[in-house]
Amino acid sequence: MTKSILLVGVGGQGTILASKILTTGLMEAGYDVKMSEIHGMSQRGGSVSSQVRYGEKVYSPVIEKGKADIIVAFEKMEALRSLDYLKEDGRLVVNDEEIPSMSVIVGDEEYPDDVMEEIQSHVKAKVVGATKLAAELGNEKAANIILLGTIIKSMGLEQIDWNRILEANIKPKFLELNKKALQVGMDAVA
Repeated sequence: MTKSILLVGVGGQGTILASKILTTGLMEAGYDVKMSEIHGMSQRGGSVSSQVRYGEKVYSPVIEKGKADIIVAFEKMEALRSLDYLKEDGRLVVNDEEIPSMSVIVGDEEYPDDVMEEIQSHVKAKVVGATKLAAELGNEKAANIILLGTIIKSMGLEQIDWNRILEANIKPKFLELNKKALQVGMDAVA
């Protein structure tokens, strides 16, 4: 059976790195894996999404609406935008972070005050303060690895040697921080 994971965020949050580490781990565990990325003005804080599908045999990297087993949103508004991709019994993990889009920054739109309430009115979401947790570890940029940890735990993928995969993909000076961040993410949804 094919599983579908959607990672959504804003440019600069490390969404793509998290999905690449996830994909590497799944391939090394023997799964057939397909990954697709969409960078929407990612350098300027635009929307970024990665679709990762894995199983015995995967024919397409594209997740259809209503078919994602889990959505992990690195930012609240991106969670709201992607809700229609979640399957009926799917799981949503949301980083409680607010990053205004360009249209908000230039004053064309306002960031809604009730984003989390709107999300919770549609689906039961697990809210994780990944950015705050990463700051407590010493670097906010590790929020992406905390969120990767939430995927690993939620999808039952703990048997993969994630520390070894981090060693192959993270600069040595950030390795210990990221190993801790991964564990924090797994603990956050335990």
